[in-house]
Amino acid sequence: MMVTKKMYPITGAQAIAEAMRQINPDVVAAYPITPQTPIIENFAKFVADGKVDTEYIRVESEHSAMSATVGASAAGCRAMTATASAGLALMWEIVYIAASMRLPIIMPIANRALSGPINIHCDHSDTMGCRDSGWIQIYSETAQEAYENMFLALKIAENSDVKLPVMVCLDGFITSHGVENVEIYDDTTIKEFVGEYKPADPLLDTDNPVTYGPLQLQDYYFETKRQQVDAMNNTKRVFIEAGKELSKITGNDYGFFEEYMTEDAEAIIVVMNSTAGNVKSSIDKMRREGKKVGLLKLRLFRPFPYEEVAEALSRIPVVGVFDRAESFGAKPPLYGEIRNALFDSEKKPKLQSFVFGLGGRDIFGHQIEDAFNSLLSGEVSAETKYIGCRGC
Repeated sequence: MMVTKKMYPITGAQAIAEAMRQINPDVVAAYPITPQTPIIENFAKFVADGKVDTEYIRVESEHSAMSATVGASAAGCRAMTATASAGLALMWEIVYIAASMRLPIIMPIANRALSGPINIHCDHSDTMGCRDSGWIQIYSETAQEAYENMFLALKIAENSDVKLPVMVCLDGFITSHGVENVEIYDDTTIKEFVGEYKPADPLLDTDNPVTYGPLQLQDYYFETKRQQVDAMNNTKRVFIEAGKELSKITGNDYGFFEEYMTEDAEAIIVVMNSTAGNVKSSIDKMRREGKKVGLLKLRLFRPFPYEEVAEALSRIPVVGVFDRAESFGAKPPLYGEIRNALFDSEKKPKLQSFVFGLGGRDIFGHQIEDAFNSLLSGEVSAETKYIGCRGC
């Protein structure tokens, strides 16, 4: 395969828009909301300049954006939207419908805190809030990953054994607005990877009529939900297969998670999205000081790779889990899943929950180092520790 690429200094939002241009979806319906807005602004320019064949629909709300996207996908179109925070919350009803109808919609999310109080900056409360909606969730450390995850998401969503919608998550402002060097692969190669969309049971195939959105009471509702379970379980296999295919283009790995200096680590941190880069920087510094620390950066959150995570963590003495979201009245969401993964393991690490960065609060290298040092010294408790919170 002859692959060419060029490097551009662009934002994560521009990288996502560039991926959308190369995919050339049939329909995009969206409504602006910070910090997602530049994704669709940049894509709208491609539409206006005739660089895509997409029918772009300007709707009056995020609820309408998801509704229009669902309608387009059900009709047989390759359809996309994008949102963040309260926009995702307003879509709530239709988000569940999209998954239940088994529609392979792709939706980039510029992660942002939910109100109140009103806050426009990054945390993961928006996507964590709908983690049980039936959507696949992929998280991105960098603009490069966000760009490539769009193609990975499409390949997974449209697989006949999956047929589920996918959220591609990137940290609002940090990744969506931060400028990085991003390698953009040539259009021909990406077009071949993406392929032509072959919809299953499109609504407009009048020779084979189907019903979308029927009433299901006790007779069939249970079976529909069980089929979604099977589709989500199939996702793990398809994720790996699609990742191997994409790797032939990019040379990058697409496992469920990335391990960084974990081979001999005596303590590691588990985290998602952009903060993984901060943790890597702290690890490099601490390694120079002779401290054996490492990172597990989760890429696939739904479906959650329980067995694989348990195997990776079972050899580690102590693990800290960094959540950028709370789960009020329960353990933080990522920490809870890590505990679930380790429940049946014969050899378990000690676990410590940390919450950080709510509402976009910065996390600094010295705070990450403090967390590592507390893990190395055995300061582990059942209580969640709050990083950078006044009076916590």
